[in-house]
Amino acid sequence: MLSSTTAGLLTGLTLIIAIGVQNAFVLRQGLAREHVGLVVAICAVADIVLIAGGVAGIGAIIENAGWAVTVVRWVGVAFLIWYGVSALLRARRTESLHAATAATTSRSRIAVRTLALTLLNPHVYLDTVLLLGSIAAHQGSTGRWWFALGASVASVTWFTGLGYGARAASRLFARPRAWQVLDVLIAITMLAIAATLARGA
Repeated sequence: MLSSTTAGLLTGLTLIIAIGVQNAFVLRQGLAREHVGLVVAICAVADIVLIAGGVAGIGAIIENAGWAVTVVRWVGVAFLIWYGVSALLRARRTESLHAATAATTSRSRIAVRTLALTLLNPHVYLDTVLLLGSIAAHQGSTGRWWFALGASVASVTWFTGLGYGARAASRLFARPRAWQVLDVLIAITMLAIAATLARGA
């Protein structure tokens, strides 16, 4: 029980800590102090649902439906390109990039954007559904759910720390130039992931 939970925790952290679209977005929202709780909750809950689905066997179903993976991949490529270009355009507007200002985007728009970045990212399915689901299958009928618990705790812990911990860097990001650099890095990350996915297709 403990070993399965620990394995899930360590595996989950290994996969989720890698720089990616979700992490870049959560970091930016944390620095802006804009609907951080909402963003963290959506990311964490989505991960928990996908992890549970993978452990329950959905991973095996998707693995046998190559067309589903292909569709998800290309939709994700299109979305990543759009968001990467948007980040580059945003980096040009220094007057709107301040770390401690009040929220300027509605909760509903942030929620939709967070869901899109989460559910249109093929890596989310590959990591949480296919990979974690496959690893969990080797933990036994009971152990796999303790593995899922560990992976879920890793997700909640990471997103909470990233979202709320970002405030520690708020002094640095009080300068518009720092926000511009962050947005450019976000754009490069997203476009690079989109290119990788497209080549992999």
